[in-house]
Amino acid sequence: MDILIAINKPRDITSQDAVTSVKRILKVKKAGHTGTLDPLATGLLIICINRATRLASYFSDLDKEYKAVMKLGETTDTQDACGNIIEQRETGNIDEGRIEDILKSFKGTSLQHPPMFSALKHKGQSLYKYARQGIEIERSSREITIYNISLINIALPYVTFIARCSKGTYIRTLCHDIGQKLGTGAHLHELERTAVGPFSLGNSLTLEELKAVSEGEPADRGFYTINEALSWMPELKIKETMIKAVMNGHPIQLGSMRPADDMKSASGIKIVSPGGDLLAIGSYSTVNNEIKMDVVFA
Repeated sequence: MDILIAINKPRDITSQDAVTSVKRILKVKKAGHTGTLDPLATGLLIICINRATRLASYFSDLDKEYKAVMKLGETTDTQDACGNIIEQRETGNIDEGRIEDILKSFKGTSLQHPPMFSALKHKGQSLYKYARQGIEIERSSREITIYNISLINIALPYVTFIARCSKGTYIRTLCHDIGQKLGTGAHLHELERTAVGPFSLGNSLTLEELKAVSEGEPADRGFYTINEALSWMPELKIKETMIKAVMNGHPIQLGSMRPADDMKSASGIKIVSPGGDLLAIGSYSTVNNEIKMDVVFA
């Protein structure tokens, strides 16, 4: 069973709790998720089973989409509803047009300062562990891209919006920064991940639905073979005579050939047999004009 499963993670459990539940339901020993959701957050969590775990990083790198509810007028130490309120301001006179304009101002590429309450590591320890001790660690800002941000609803002090963003974007920090720019302060009140790359929340399963499938109910969504899950990745079909070399991890020498632009920039390239079987995941190297093997499936 080398598959990926799209799970709709419930609130108040960790992503690792969800993985543990999937392992127990499906009776598998090896599983892992492709991008953490905080316990506060709900929504799409892609879980890799058995050999599919070797591909987790390819899915972690995909863009994400979130539906967020932000509460204006309150700043917290964690930048979300789990933290302690450290500042309060009035929101009664805030202009709704100004809220929409400021949301739009965050569209594009910018630098974001990661929060202390995060799983980023310093000297092998997560930052949130330092934060709980009241220790502030110096952090470098990171480049992020907000591809799209759309206002959904305003019911002050709550503002609901949808954001499509690059990997590594902290939506609670985005809410905090929006609040600072508005002059009211803000924190993340609710969060739902609605998409990961081409995967959507509408095609996911709850843990209860997964349990029903494991007990014999038909599955009409949520399950992907490795090849199906990588449908967004460019593909290179090789000749039968090249299969053995690829399976031994040897690079494909392109000689005078030049790969398509999407292969040059892709995080991975599917290497498939003449019959369409997935053999390996490679990446283009400009040094020797070759495709080197990063993951090989025996």
